[in-house]
Amino acid sequence: MIRVVIADDHTIVREGLRQLLQASVDFDIVSEARDGHEVMQRVRELDFDVLLLDMSMPGKSGMELIKQVKSERPRLRILVLSMHQEHQYAVRAIKAGASGYLTKESASSQLAAAIRKVACGGAFISAEVAEQLALGAMPQAEGLPHTALSDREYQVFRLLVSGKTVSEIGAELNLSVKTVSTHRRAFCRRWAWPIRPNSFTTRSGTG
Repeated sequence: MIRVVIADDHTIVREGLRQLLQASVDFDIVSEARDGHEVMQRVRELDFDVLLLDMSMPGKSGMELIKQVKSERPRLRILVLSMHQEHQYAVRAIKAGASGYLTKESASSQLAAAIRKVACGGAFISAEVAEQLALGAMPQAEGLPHTALSDREYQVFRLLVSGKTVSEIGAELNLSVKTVSTHRRAFCRRWAWPIRPNSFTTRSGTG
């Protein structure tokens, strides 16, 4: 029996995942978590095999949460479930300590197989992600500029280019507006982004 904890901040998503897994006899859903704080509570208090982890939850989440979980429970297997299809997100999650990466879009058909594979010590990743990991391990490997960013910088970068304001990003990542603005200015200098009066601003019109 594979003991699983489901971590997602949306109740309807957790219920859907639970139903998917309960259709198989080899899964035992021992608990659920709604945010990073609850995830760490489950990690510290419960005995289970696989953490099914959403990448984006309130409080600590993403690569930062994966690293904390692995620091406290190195043997715990983590399968990341994310709405992000970019290979770079998957590569960073694996490097942070996850054993697999699955998009929510493909969860209905691949979830059970993915959990079984990581629970047995394997890795569940796409061929494209495996290739990116291999290329990154090569001597003098050079990727796209954003691959050199830290995990936190990459989170800010992606939200900026998606059109979110500095204030929105600060609220989502629990960062101060000043910190987000500092990252923004660094990106602009690094890649010569044009800084226009209305680009990447807060709701009040200031950056």
